[in-house]
This record gives sequence, structure tokens and C-alpha cells, in this order.
Amino acid sequence: MEEEKSFVIKDKRAFNEKGDLKNNKSQEKKTKEKPREETPKGEKETPPLPEVNFSSLIFSLSSSAFFHLGEIEDPKTKKKEKNLPFAKQSIDTISMLKEKTGGNLTEDESNFIENVLTDLKLRYVKAAK
Repeated sequence: MEEEKSFVIKDKRAFNEKGDLKNNKSQEKKTKEKPREETPKGEKETPPLPEVNFSSLIFSLSSSAFFHLGEIEDPKTKKKEKNLPFAKQSIDTISMLKEKTGGNLTEDESNFIENVLTDLKLRYVKAAK
């Protein structure tokens, strides 16, 4: 079996979350480090949310498609269920984003969206049979 290659997502934006121009590396680190919020006793601490960027958006949409293709189980029911129209809508949304962002993506982002779409389309065809 072929080993899957992993990838690294790097934020190369010139602006931070507040819309200010990033000056140096030390300032960038300060904006990324957020203080942990205390949780009341008895509640589970939620994991930190992923960074908001183009790749995380595509990853989120692809996760939705995988869920509707029946490849990810519902966390409540612990069952895998197919809903092909919803899966198709997620795949079509990613395709639309690819088309609308054409020429504005980094090479890594472009490769990522292309690989995700190819994989999802193949899985959709398989699930629809």
C-alpha cells in the first residue's frame, strides 16, 4: 500500500487577524497565541479551532462531503449514512470555489483543491453505483 504524503499549511498573508500589517515574526507569534479560556467544572475543554484560511475552508467542505457520502459516521448515532444530493452540493461548492479563485491561489492551494476534488468525485461515482 502506498504511503500518503502529508502537507503543511503556512500562512503567508501580510495581514494579521485584526487587519493590521504584520511587521515581524515576534508580533506574528503574539497574535497567534491566544490565552486559554477557563471552563466551568464538569465541562469538557474544547480543542482549539483550526486557523481560518482557504485550505481549512476546503477541508471543512470536503469533510461535509465525506460525511454525506457515508464515509464518516454521525457522532450522535454512530452510523454512516449516505445522502448523495448533499454530497454533490458540497462537491459542487468546492468546484465553484476552484473556478472563482482560479489564478489567485498559491501552488499548494491549487494542488490541494485539485486533489480533494478528484478524490471526492471518484468517491461520489463509486457511492452512486
